[in-house]
Amino acid sequence: MRFMLRYITRRFLSMAVMLFLMTAAAFILVQLPPGDFVTSRIAELEDSGEAVSIEVMESLRRQYGLDKPLIHQYFRWIGNMLRGNFGMSFELNRPVKVLIAERLPLTVVVSLFTIGFTYLTAVPIGVYTAVKQHGFADYAASFIGFLGLATPNFLLALILMLIFYQFFGISIGGLFSMEYQTAPWSFGKVIDLLKHLLVPAVVIGTAGTAGIIRTMRSCMLDELGKQYVETARAKGLEEKRVIMRYPFRIAINPIVSSFAWLLPQLISGETVAALVLGLPTIGPLFLKSLMVQDTYLAGTIIVLMCLLVIVGTFLSDILLIIVDPRIKLEQNH
Repeated sequence: MRFMLRYITRRFLSMAVMLFLMTAAAFILVQLPPGDFVTSRIAELEDSGEAVSIEVMESLRRQYGLDKPLIHQYFRWIGNMLRGNFGMSFELNRPVKVLIAERLPLTVVVSLFTIGFTYLTAVPIGVYTAVKQHGFADYAASFIGFLGLATPNFLLALILMLIFYQFFGISIGGLFSMEYQTAPWSFGKVIDLLKHLLVPAVVIGTAGTAGIIRTMRSCMLDELGKQYVETARAKGLEEKRVIMRYPFRIAINPIVSSFAWLLPQLISGETVAALVLGLPTIGPLFLKSLMVQDTYLAGTIIVLMCLLVIVGTFLSDILLIIVDPRIKLEQNH
């Protein structure tokens, strides 16, 4: 128990250092394109036929703090972040913390629903197709899996929107019906949200589901062919118990370890699908901030995704220890 606490403490310290390095990487990534937010804004004004003087450009840069050296801008951002101030959005002129807080709850709901759909669908299908290898279910799942991997999620969203509207007269865009979009939260609004979550979960989670099915099937087939499985069967154990108690517990390891990469992908990977479906999540906000080089908003969202990777990796390691008794923490002497 004491060693476990030391292990967790070391991991948290390393996570803090890694997150600090990620903030620097995020700031640099946002600054890589030529120009800055003022350059983008002036280009928009000039496209509309409005002339912009050098004095106006310098005034805008002073207003947004872009006249300072990049190193000064970075440490100012980090200093404010440590105090809970993530800066102001240049484009929307609102605090970054408020903008993210408005979209984060629905993003978390969509993400959790998508994760549930992905794992609860992919793992059983992967196990079943491995046990019933070369059967109809195996070939059907393989075909659907390859189709899911090859189909972009935004294209799937467009196809589903067309099918539902053409044959059922139903619009599946957004997360709420028209009467609930601006209504306060109530039991009816929660039920309406749950009704609208299935389509985004299917659209966003299809590629991940297809990949996990293939991984789970491959790992299960590898374990089912090993000697210890034949020995368990020879002892007269029930087939279901043999599969779930022995090969499944080992084959699930790569799936558990992939959890670290699934979390940030639910934000970055759902961006185009969210634009097509009209979802009020962080993805479209992130894309817009990158396009106009909204430094603090884009940088904060990148840091958030990095945090999800770090936390996901930590949770994956803990889950691996739980699901596989062969994995132990080694104490250094």
